[in-house]
Amino acid sequence: MSNKYQFFCVPNTARKAFTYLNMSSPTFAEEKQALLLQGLEVEDDVIYASSAEDAVDKFRSNYVHHLEEYNASTNLFYTLLHAFRWLKAKLAGKS
Repeated sequence: MSNKYQFFCVPNTARKAFTYLNMSSPTFAEEKQALLLQGLEVEDDVIYASSAEDAVDKFRSNYVHHLEEYNASTNLFYTLLHAFRWLKAKLAGKS
């Protein structure tokens, strides 16, 4: 199951000083408002991930994962590669 995460950065830190919120939290709106009042800015689009750690990894990859997902959806080779990676992770017990 994927959750939606929104990332917030301290301005002028080149995405190095950041925090995130799980958008399914019942206090998301209040927490977001508090971060914005502290001067943080929303960074990029929402990230869908199975865990907070996965979301942080995707955020730090600076959207490389979007290119991988696009390639997987438009190219048979990448679709198969993505399927094999998913299966490998399932068999290894990572998910």
